[in-house]
Amino acid sequence: MSGNRKIIGFMTAAFVAALGTVACVQATSENGSSAPKVVEESLVQDAKVQATGVPVDEKGWKEEPVIRDLRNPWGMQFLPDGKMLVTMLSGSLLKIDPKTGERIEITGLPEVTAIGQGGLMDVSLHPKFAENGWVYLTLAQGNGQGNHSVLARGKLVGNNLEGTQVIFTPNFKKPGGQHFGSRILWLPDGTLLMSLGDGGNPPNSMNGKFTRYYVQDMDSDLGKLLRLDENGKPPKDNPFVGQAGAMPEIFTLGHRNIQGLARDPISGRIYANEHGANGGDEINHIEKGKNYGWPKATFSREYSGPKITDDTSLPGMVDPLVAWTPCPAPSGLAIYTGDKMPNWKGDLFSGGLAGRDVRRIDLDKNGKVLGMTHMDMKERVRDVRMGPDGYLWVMLEGANGRISRIIPE
Repeated sequence: MSGNRKIIGFMTAAFVAALGTVACVQATSENGSSAPKVVEESLVQDAKVQATGVPVDEKGWKEEPVIRDLRNPWGMQFLPDGKMLVTMLSGSLLKIDPKTGERIEITGLPEVTAIGQGGLMDVSLHPKFAENGWVYLTLAQGNGQGNHSVLARGKLVGNNLEGTQVIFTPNFKKPGGQHFGSRILWLPDGTLLMSLGDGGNPPNSMNGKFTRYYVQDMDSDLGKLLRLDENGKPPKDNPFVGQAGAMPEIFTLGHRNIQGLARDPISGRIYANEHGANGGDEINHIEKGKNYGWPKATFSREYSGPKITDDTSLPGMVDPLVAWTPCPAPSGLAIYTGDKMPNWKGDLFSGGLAGRDVRRIDLDKNGKVLGMTHMDMKERVRDVRMGPDGYLWVMLEGANGRISRIIPE
């Protein structure tokens, strides 16, 4: 793990307990440019999490582009032979050889609806992929009036997915093209977690109710982290199985839009990053059956300016490990488990879309946040993964997207 080293620019929990909550606002310079500035606020949280701005720079690294000319890539997954599966939001799945650059489009995918933030999103391999060949995908289906993220599975045979079928469909169809969630994380018992967003910002609504307010309803999959078995069914030991009115697939609730999931193989801790609205992006420690607050407790404001709620913490709801304002718009999350950058061992790395960076969250052996730094990538970061070569791999999106390794400078 990371030991007790200090990172300049980060306020420890003990220091914040004495000083109070910290929030980041935009300060405008004389030439009109904006830069984050940390300012003190009143003691509203005591020893609880503070909202911080852009972390200080990480040193000793450089980007090594490996795969170029990808148009709006969304997810990536290494295959046992070193090749990669890469999803394009528009609906195509590519098999790419990082060594030669050869790319082949995989056939046999289910129908994909490319709408707004949705399309073909995450890709993951069954833990026993070498035996069964199963590839799992999250993707949007529906139309502008009603759509959702679904979980699909097919067997990879050569360059084709055989027997592809949708194995889980949530119990709602939201309008519009926002907040699809859609990350996949496998657990040691062979079950998986799948994230679903809150359906979008007001005035987005269903049945006369803003979609965000279904997040706290147990009879809705909106704004939830789901736990499913390999066949897309809710396991019998899920936390709300048997509870009247509760969907049995729910693992946790109170999420706006989880875009990154990671599990520490040493401690077993599960982490998620998720978007706030205007401020209040979060890193959370995920625990079975817990409520993570949205939209009742948040640092976020409406995009028009007003507070969403006066509460940043509430009894019975879990406070985030980290809250960021302004928003980096997190996407992609990984635990560093390699040996190429020894000081990073056991730390979290969170990509940023609006932040155009990768943020390192320095954790001690108990999962406490010791500090934060960031790596400026100059482009929107869509995914972050550990590579089998011991390096951190980063996906950058856009019309000229690329996949790069982070290597020592």
